[in-house]
Amino acid sequence: MIVTVTMNPAIDKTVDIDALERGGLNRIQHVELDAGGKGINVSKTIHALGGKSVATGFIAGNAGNIIRGVLDQWQIANDFIEVSGETRTNTKVFEKSGELTELNEPGPTVEEEDIKALLHKLEGYADQDTLFVLAGSVPQGVPKDIYYKITELVHQRGAKVLLDADGELFTKALKAVPDIIKPNRVELEQYAGMDYIASEQELLSAAEKLMEKGIGTVAVSMGKSGAVFLMEGMKVKCPGLKVKAHSTVGAGDAMVAALSYSWSEGKLPEDTMKMCMAVSAGAVTTIGTKPPSMDVVSSLLEQVVLEEVK
Repeated sequence: MIVTVTMNPAIDKTVDIDALERGGLNRIQHVELDAGGKGINVSKTIHALGGKSVATGFIAGNAGNIIRGVLDQWQIANDFIEVSGETRTNTKVFEKSGELTELNEPGPTVEEEDIKALLHKLEGYADQDTLFVLAGSVPQGVPKDIYYKITELVHQRGAKVLLDADGELFTKALKAVPDIIKPNRVELEQYAGMDYIASEQELLSAAEKLMEKGIGTVAVSMGKSGAVFLMEGMKVKCPGLKVKAHSTVGAGDAMVAALSYSWSEGKLPEDTMKMCMAVSAGAVTTIGTKPPSMDVVSSLLEQVVLEEVK
């Protein structure tokens, strides 16, 4: 079973314009609305791949009801804690040049009793056949060590954890040794204290140090440059696939979904890496944060190249 945890979900509003005019009039050419938030994006993509998950976390107000309704329509199981306030709406402005500007609302304030209720719910799902996906930011009221606490809690019941977070959330959670992590280039550079664009060898070295902590799989996404994977004694670089990109929003979430789905299907490391590359590349061809179809993923799988790194 895969359980995705989205602490701070959102309605993602993606608007297409020619070029952003600061302080001027911008005419929108197309608007796309999606139920979003990293964990929810992961659940949507797992569904598109033919897998199943349970989406949980916090939702609030009318926007929260819309998100629940979308998941119900997709027939994606969901089990949220409802809190006071209003789930946020995130606006993503996509220009023809490929430039992306994001305007993210803060979301509701979560109370301590809400956090306790979520922890109790997650503990009920935890067993040795469960993978928890802890992804994205947290709303006001949620401490930065929440992913550490969840990882510790579910590990006690034999469950696994896939972490996709940044900053303090990432750093603190590492102390509980999650089983799989997927930092992107910038997140890994920040964690390793690199205030510059690191070389692939430096990123690989930083990933190896994370594995020394006991983490089983490290996947580092590098945008157009592809990704680096460290798992089961293998170090592999996959060059980026050439696709006609519409938006890079959700590409990282798609890779997390591929990692999760591959885990649930018991796929070999090589097949997991190929799935990650194909699904994330497929995600950039879609509008908004919609997942790629299996037809698109299948065609991209044939293009993936695995280059073993010494």
